[in-house]
This record gives sequence, structure tokens and C-alpha cells, in this order.
Amino acid sequence: MQNLYDVIVIGGGPAGLTAALYLARAKYRTLVVEKEKFGGQITITHEVVNYPGVKHTSGEALTETMRAQAEAFGAEFLLTEVESLDMSGDIKTVKTARGELKAFGVLLATGAHPRMIGFRGEEDFRGRGVAYCATCDGEFFTGKEVFVVGGGFAAAEEAVFLTKYARHVTILVRGEDFTCAESVADGAKSHPNITVLYNTEVEEVSGDSALRAIRYRNNVTGEVAEYRDPKGDNIGVFVFAGYAPATRLIEGIADRDDQGYVITDRNQKTNVDGLYAAGDVCVKQLRQVVTAVGDGATAATELEKYAAAMHRKTGLRPEKPKAAPKQEAPVAASAGGSSLFDSDMLAQLNAVFARMGSSLVLKLHLDNRPVSEELKTYMEELAKLTDKLTVEVAEGGGDAPCVRVCRADGSETGLAFHGVPGGHEFTSFVLGLYNAAGPGQPLDGDVKQQIASLPGRNMKVLVSLSCTMCPELVTAAQRIAAENALISAEVYDINHFPAIREKYNVMSVPCLVVDDGKTVTFGKKNIRQLLEILK
Repeated sequence: MQNLYDVIVIGGGPAGLTAALYLARAKYRTLVVEKEKFGGQITITHEVVNYPGVKHTSGEALTETMRAQAEAFGAEFLLTEVESLDMSGDIKTVKTARGELKAFGVLLATGAHPRMIGFRGEEDFRGRGVAYCATCDGEFFTGKEVFVVGGGFAAAEEAVFLTKYARHVTILVRGEDFTCAESVADGAKSHPNITVLYNTEVEEVSGDSALRAIRYRNNVTGEVAEYRDPKGDNIGVFVFAGYAPATRLIEGIADRDDQGYVITDRNQKTNVDGLYAAGDVCVKQLRQVVTAVGDGATAATELEKYAAAMHRKTGLRPEKPKAAPKQEAPVAASAGGSSLFDSDMLAQLNAVFARMGSSLVLKLHLDNRPVSEELKTYMEELAKLTDKLTVEVAEGGGDAPCVRVCRADGSETGLAFHGVPGGHEFTSFVLGLYNAAGPGQPLDGDVKQQIASLPGRNMKVLVSLSCTMCPELVTAAQRIAAENALISAEVYDINHFPAIREKYNVMSVPCLVVDDGKTVTFGKKNIRQLLEILK
């Protein structure tokens, strides 16, 4: 069987990347499938100081090193969403948005996502004052009064981070003290711009088009207090109250506890043969990078034994992984490459360009801001890498600075990016080009039918380049627009378009605006979720 893997790892965070490293190094063919961005939740942590052997780094830098190590031993990587699992038989099936994959063993390392608390007004003001990611949304609250709800590691660390923007931060801790390490809590307790209120819970948040007030209660004395800005300004409430495990894929397949976490034995095995789990998705006492890495290594060594047993039982042996060639220094522009893209990025870009079915025109609408010159340089450097792309500068307009993706005959594909598609949006922009040029990412038959039946729709996706949750929505919107000529997907780096942010009262990203405000929603969404909104 040509396209058979020893192990498919679902989730590209520290647990999944560590497992991939161990398995590939042991010469087992391994594929890591990730739906958003390799690295997981830790990529939004700007400072990591408690990982052994690494004095100081960022979450993104740490996990990128892990990914590169795994790749060096021959691990393979795929960006797509896993839709379902079939764990019956010796060969397991992993169904993704890009087709079915086969493997002897599966490792679930899907992690967890921020948990909502459920206080009154939380859902109503989500995206308009209530937020869950300081890195993504902190800048929207520059000069504002901000409240942080939670008493763990994330609450303490992110409260300090938010002081970069907020006028003042108040932390509402439900217990008598923080539950995280004293060294982390002390950073928040001693900060001159932070007030900590213990034994305190949120009762309600309220406002009009934006969040204006928060009411909270001391759960010991019963005293209730309310804060409203004296000048009537809006406020922010950031919730860091733990995580909910991403275990939908194994619902009805493997055992979970009452909170939804996967139950495993000491070797990370579930109650299903060939299915293992690692990292934050599991029942465990401590959810940190170091424990996720340990889980991944343990699961990998057990999966090595399992895959070897399957080799003997079935007589099938997947191809052994091939170590990635050692990377040379980044290719210089004078050598036919680009000074903006290093060798790893160039390799990925060339692979995409080679599969593009037709040529595209990147039509630029520019103004006199420096960001326009940056966009022009960026697109010209990208076009140098392939004869499938050309750049044209249009006359003003188009919500400049903007790059509109057009076909070779000049007709628009419906895809556009306003700003410069860097940061977390670089990959989604390149995928957009691939989808517009064809053949594009595979779609299930029913999804393709639903897209074709949609009436005309205009989607604006408001993002921040630092947001790890934005690319999934951007990619879904662009894939739909590339498939249906009646639909457009225009992405805005909201930092360069304050008027749009104010028009829709956006205080969180990603934000989806359909048909100029008839529908406004917040949060990441896949294609199926987006289709439900567009119908």
C-alpha cells in the first residue's frame, strides 16, 4: 500500500511534534496533521522561561525548533482538518478535508481550547469586549480599563502582558490566591499597574454596541461591586478560566472522563487498540509544555512497538522516512530567490507554485502610506519566484493598500487582502493563491454542492497578523470564494483599517462580516461552520 503510514499524529503542538520526532528518528513513517498552525496553543505565549535547558524563548520559537527537528528526521506534515476516524481493523482510516489517510496507529494530540465561564453577557459581548487571547486582542484595548478573569498561570502571565496596552488591569481571582507557581503569580501581584481581587467572581457584563460595565461579587462577604468607566469609555474583559479538551473526534470511540478529557494508561494508550493520546487532551494533573513533550515521547515509543507488531501481522511495511536534506544558508535575491524568504519558506512556496494550474495577476491598489510600499515590495518578491504570478499596479481605490487576486484575463477571483499578508496570514494567503489558480484543496462532494448552491455573498474577514485563530476562518472563506464566482472574501489586517473596526465595533479577531454587516460573528470557523452562516 503506497500511501500507508505507520502513525498519523493529529495535532501539531509540543506533544504531537515530539512524538513525530521520536517516531521518524526510529524510522517509522509518520505524518503530522494540523488544521491551523504547527506549534499549538503555546505559540501565543510570548515568553517561555520554565522549559528545561532553554533559558528564555517564545512559544513560537520553541515549537518551530521542535517541528524542524522532526522534519530533519523525515516526519511529514499536512495542514488540513481531520473530520472523522475509523479505528476498526488493522489499518486505521483518518478522514480529512483533503481526503482519506491510512495508518497502523493514531496519536490524538489535539490539545484544548479556551473555556467560557457562562456569566451573564459573556456570549453577547464576545468579540465586543469579552476576549480570550491577549496576544490576538490586547491592542484593541489600548488606554482602556481591562479586567482579567482567572487565577492560574495564563491569567497571571497574560495580565502582565496586557499592561503593555491597558490603562490599568484588575485580576478577579475566584479563590484565596493564584493557583500557579509563586514566581509567576508574583509578577502580577507586584506589578504597579495591576490590582488583584481575591474570592471574586463575575456576575454580569453589560453595555450597548460595546462592553461598558462589569459587575462582580466577593464570594466570602457577598459584597457586589460594579465598574463603569467615568468617561463612559468601553472596557475589556479577558477570560482565562482553563481549557476544554478537543476530543470530538473520538466521541463514541474511546473513553473520556466527565469533562471530556481522554482516559489513557501510563503508556498513553486509550481503550482502543492503535489509538493513543498525548498532551493537554488527556486526563492529567499538570498541563505544561514539558509534560506534553513527555507524553509525546512515551506515546511514540509505544506506537513504535505497535507499528512493528502490525508489520509482522499484516506483512505491510510503509516506506521508511527520508531525512530532510541539510539546509543551506537562505537563498539570496541575486541567486534567483528572495531576500524576504528563507530556504525553508522557499521550498514550501515552490511546492505550491509547481501545483498551481493557471496563472494569476496580483493587482495592487496603493495609497501614500508606508504599508503600501511594503505590500508592493512583498508581492514583487513573491512574483519573482514563479512565472505563474505577475504584478500590476491599479489606479487608487480598492480600500488601499490592497492586493486583489485576478485571473490572467483580468477577471477577479473574489479574493483580496488589505494590508500585507505576513505573520500568521502568510500561509493562508498562499493557500488562497493555490485555490484560486486550481486545482485547489480537495472538497467533499456534499461541501462542493453546498458551495455551488450559495447565493451571492460578500465576506469581510477582519484579522490581526499576530492571531493564531484567524487563518482557519480566512482559509475557509477564501476556499468558498474561489469555488463560487458569486462570493467574495476580502481579508483586512484590522490594524491598518481603524474605520472598519469602529464601524462594526470589533474588539476581537477573527471577525466575519457578511453582506456589509447583515451578519457579524466572531471566532474561528471551518468550511462547514461557515457554510451554515452563508446559507
